[in-house]
Amino acid sequence: MTAVKPMVDSSDIETAAIAPMTPGDIESFHRALDVVARERKYLSFLEAPPLDQVRSFAMDRIGRGDPGFVAVVRGEVVGWCDISRHDRLIHAHRGSLGMGIVPPYRGRGLGLRLINATLAQARRAGFVRIELSVHSDNARAISLYDKVGFVREGVQRDAVHVDGEYRDTIMMAIVERENAAR
Repeated sequence: MTAVKPMVDSSDIETAAIAPMTPGDIESFHRALDVVARERKYLSFLEAPPLDQVRSFAMDRIGRGDPGFVAVVRGEVVGWCDISRHDRLIHAHRGSLGMGIVPPYRGRGLGLRLINATLAQARRAGFVRIELSVHSDNARAISLYDKVGFVREGVQRDAVHVDGEYRDTIMMAIVERENAAR
């Protein structure tokens, strides 16, 4: 698997395209997903699922119109943010947010651009509740979620077990009932 190019300069961040994910982004998204997963710190899996599974997930989400954006630099996905709508009718007003950014592009404002684009699309699509879980030691992500309006709803103690260590996860959500009328 080809790694994402580590060379980063400030113009990369300034010119990073934030756009809805398309089928043409899926292979690059898969590579970025694998980079972040293999860090063993942020995601709920330790390596990306096989490409065919990622393609199926992405195409299903795209086909349903679920919000999902990628940050692209020089043709490579370097970050993503998506919201998957829950599939049962009684839960269809809500969705789960997932996001990630490859290491060289963190701390440069891409996460805020991605999440703002994704949340704006979710509002237009009528989502009332957006929820997420974040590892309690991921201060950068927690700060971002706080900044855009997520509220802490609880802690799941020892919810993650990686490399012999247990970690808590924080459950967060944004609830905006006014979106239901859209």
